[in-house]
Amino acid sequence: VQSMTNTDTADAESTARQVIELARAGSELVRVTVNTAEAARAVPEIRRRLEDAGCDVPLIGDFHYNGHLLLTQHPDCAATLAKYRINPGNVGKGQRRDSNFAAICAVARDHGKPVRIGVNGGSLDQELVVAEMQANTDRGSGLSSEEVVNRCMVISALQSTELALQCGLSAGQVVI
Repeated sequence: VQSMTNTDTADAESTARQVIELARAGSELVRVTVNTAEAARAVPEIRRRLEDAGCDVPLIGDFHYNGHLLLTQHPDCAATLAKYRINPGNVGKGQRRDSNFAAICAVARDHGKPVRIGVNGGSLDQELVVAEMQANTDRGSGLSSEEVVNRCMVISALQSTELALQCGLSAGQVVI
């Protein structure tokens, strides 16, 4: 059972309180948004508050757009989190997407942390979607838009898994 806080992660007190409530309600994993330097700095404090309360639920960092920077600039955050969640559609475009994704994977590798590749239809790489829509038309496959998007989610997850493995993560460190 996994949940996600809806607090401002930079508010360590509120976030820790909500994580404890979620854990008491049955959450086995809790995701927190790590989207700013303040949030990244708060993660070790959140963990300390959880430990003080006897709560050992794993904290998962949910990263978008700037996770590669936050994890490299805030090594205490990187070390404290149990896992990093990456949405491949939200780490950049083209070559920058690959280098940002690779940077997150390198931090995970260096800290011995797993990476969760979380793909959803609302944040797919638009170049991939357009290419697959065009291929669907060119081949006359007759797939609906929803079917093409579902195919794109699988492609994105597989491509991201391959990149994570190329970056030195073991198969056991990649969660899709």
